[in-house]
Amino acid sequence: MNTITLDRAAVTPRQLRAAIADDKAMLKAAAELTRDLVKPRPAIYWADLIASSLVGYAALAAAVMAASMWAAVAAGAVAVFALYRGMSMIHELTHMKHAALPGFRAGWNALIGVPMMIPSFMYEGVHNLHHAKTRYGTSEDPEYLPLALMKPWTLPAFILVSALAPVGLLIRFAVLAPLSALSPKLRATVISRYSALSINPQFRRRLPQGDEKARWDRVETATAVWAIALIACTAAGVLPLKAFLIFLAVGSGVALINQVRTLVAHLWENEGEVMTVTAQYLDSVNVPPPALLPALWAPIGLRYHALHHLLPGIPYHALGEAHRRLSDVLEPGSPYYKANYRGLPGLVGKLASATMRLR
Repeated sequence: MNTITLDRAAVTPRQLRAAIADDKAMLKAAAELTRDLVKPRPAIYWADLIASSLVGYAALAAAVMAASMWAAVAAGAVAVFALYRGMSMIHELTHMKHAALPGFRAGWNALIGVPMMIPSFMYEGVHNLHHAKTRYGTSEDPEYLPLALMKPWTLPAFILVSALAPVGLLIRFAVLAPLSALSPKLRATVISRYSALSINPQFRRRLPQGDEKARWDRVETATAVWAIALIACTAAGVLPLKAFLIFLAVGSGVALINQVRTLVAHLWENEGEVMTVTAQYLDSVNVPPPALLPALWAPIGLRYHALHHLLPGIPYHALGEAHRRLSDVLEPGSPYYKANYRGLPGLVGKLASATMRLR
């Protein structure tokens, strides 16, 4: 195997990451054993999206109409997990060839993206940079922060700030979107700084061009109209304040769960250097079966996040089979198994311990 084992106490994380060479056996097996798994199955995608949307919005309505607080909380919890699953499909949109699933992007935006104020352009053109081999874990990666190397207080702050996401999205689309249409300077700022689902505060995205801009403008206009209508209807009493607040609470719940999932998607130990594919894999996390709860907090294939970094083109419904095939053939000493973890508590504890470790 082309890997090097080092004593963590004797080296810095930067040195540790730089010492990991690509494991050719693992990479070859991953490529050869999964070639027949790259085709998405439209029936699965559409059924998953529609079912998640129906359950999520029905539960949201039940929470609004509930006669007791406990019934509202229970219905709200169902709405959070169902809509979270539907919203997680934005990750699939960034990787799929849209010709293989005609109309799916538009359908996702209509059912999830616009109503929940996270249109697909907020992630498309952003997430793919996270998978660029020379960008992962560097300052140019929109989805990476060296959290394991930061102060302990950054972890709770990282999670809790996400609860404000629905308010931030309302401001983005109901206020900044229409105002930016009147000011080219403000428009450039809104696009570069407030139009990406990213965690790197230094990330600035480029202005859309051509067909991308036309699609962006259509979906952004629809989202802005929806956001303005929500505020206007609430202010006018057409939409009960209770319903509006429950909608925001469900959105906050979804954002919190996603942020916790993001917190354990990687080990966050890279200090900015370019990493090999194997190093990127080992800095990422799988939470495979028999654990059951990851199906809730890491849906749509996100429980195989490390495997996804090896095989970003594999659709979510095939990642379990890809994991099984690799587990059947790779030797016990393969680095493939070192990215597999048992569950959420251990991962959170590992990250928290890293932030408190003397460096």
